[in-house]
Amino acid sequence: MQPEIRPAGVEDAEAGAWCHLQCWLEAYADLVDPAKLAERTADIDTRIERWTTAAKEGRPRWVALNPDPEAPVRDRVVGFIAIRPTQDEDAPVPIEVQAIYTRKAWWSTGLGSRLMEVAIGNAPASLWVLDGNERAQAFYRRKGFVADGTVADEPFFDVTELRMVRRGA
Repeated sequence: MQPEIRPAGVEDAEAGAWCHLQCWLEAYADLVDPAKLAERTADIDTRIERWTTAAKEGRPRWVALNPDPEAPVRDRVVGFIAIRPTQDEDAPVPIEVQAIYTRKAWWSTGLGSRLMEVAIGNAPASLWVLDGNERAQAFYRRKGFVADGTVADEPFFDVTELRMVRRGA
């Protein structure tokens, strides 16, 4: 059974926040200093607040819901995507994929592709990905994104990020 994908609402804030933190733990375990990762994933209340604010402000975000109706709140959302107007001064395209994650159990199931299709289809877009995150970079390349040579220091996790751009289909 496939997860339902729908726009995120305030009612999804807690489950979305848990998904967000757990995705970081699952995806970044080998990419981010363990102490930094533990520190950045320890505050569920702040993450819930951010999800609530995003929903109240109507920021574009979609959630993938666990098809198990009995799933606890920590497992209710199994993936999400957030988009926004690009924040880069040298923006190559107008849309930025701010975040896209699926829980590890849903990797290689097509859920990431479904999230991308719902949120941006084939539209031109950019995104930032952690340097060394080969799995994610391969996924983005399959979706038509190419590294454009722009790198930046990402202070939240204290890592380097690469910008990838898709000019459109």
